[in-house]
Amino acid sequence: MANVALREVRKTYAGGFEAIKGIDFEVGDGQFCVLVGPSGCGKSTLLRMVAGLETISGGEIDIGGRIVNAIEPADRDIAMVFQNYALYPHMSVYNNMAYGLRNRRMPEPEIDTRVQEAARILELGAMLERKPRQLSGGQRQRVAMGRAIVRQPKVFLFDEPLSNLDAKLRIAMRVEIRKLQRRLKTTSIYVTHDQLEAMTLADILVVMNGGTVEQIGNPLEIYQKPATTFVASFIGAPPMNLMPLRDAGGFRAPSGEGILGVRPEDLLISGDSPAGGLVLDLTVEAIERVGAETYVYGVRSQESGASTVSTSPGELPPGEVIVRVPGAIGPAIGERLRATAPREKLHLFRPDGRQRIDL
Repeated sequence: MANVALREVRKTYAGGFEAIKGIDFEVGDGQFCVLVGPSGCGKSTLLRMVAGLETISGGEIDIGGRIVNAIEPADRDIAMVFQNYALYPHMSVYNNMAYGLRNRRMPEPEIDTRVQEAARILELGAMLERKPRQLSGGQRQRVAMGRAIVRQPKVFLFDEPLSNLDAKLRIAMRVEIRKLQRRLKTTSIYVTHDQLEAMTLADILVVMNGGTVEQIGNPLEIYQKPATTFVASFIGAPPMNLMPLRDAGGFRAPSGEGILGVRPEDLLISGDSPAGGLVLDLTVEAIERVGAETYVYGVRSQESGASTVSTSPGELPPGEVIVRVPGAIGPAIGERLRATAPREKLHLFRPDGRQRIDL
């Protein structure tokens, strides 16, 4: 096992486009780190730089105390699991898992020991003679993970490994990957655009946007105290409600300018107005009942000149607010209601959205 440290890492392509803009963070020995962000934010490029599949334009990548900038991928002692599995279709499951070890000229008894152990861990023992075309998507992904496990690397790298699976299987495989990593205690870096996947898998979460790091921390800390409006709106489903401070009915802050945020679950449908808290008068426009809870989409009173702020690709339409209420019963479409939140549940950011302000 090993720690992985990135120091002022940069990637600039021909023509001057800077895909990675001086990134610094460290993944401790045995930690599970998740890189999350929207498409095009640089997370896969960064992972490929760690793997050695992309050249580094500046900075240092350190794996286990060794600078690997100029070291070939095969010599970095890492194993990568790809989105498309990358299995050899003409080979059996056993031979797919053994292929890399044979290239290293490892003795056959040792190869067999490693493949059989990986097959046992991943419950692939009955499938070792099958070809990839005879397997389901989840089984193919387990073979791809088995091929990584047999190498016994210092670091696992995962590039959106679950994106080709259906929703139910993706949840099951997410749990299996986390259990496997905890069992093997191998340092891992995992790329995804799915914030729920990121929240449930990570020991350390790195939120990326536009080639930079917006925030690093454990998932719960980031959810509870997002550093920027981008993080606030990207992490969490449904996203955090964000509005200019001037539209925040009943709320007063030390500064007259800024962006106020509140999570949908922290808004209450109530006639009461909490002292010093937030009060929003809404008209219900849509309702989503998802079983154990209901999402109520309301529009703020236009009398206030309601407007929103630019945050992320998942931002809410102007004036819209989401309230999450328990159960399957909610207000009717067209109904007017009052949503409130106490001061301690509110988040305040600078007008440019780049910094959190403590209330």
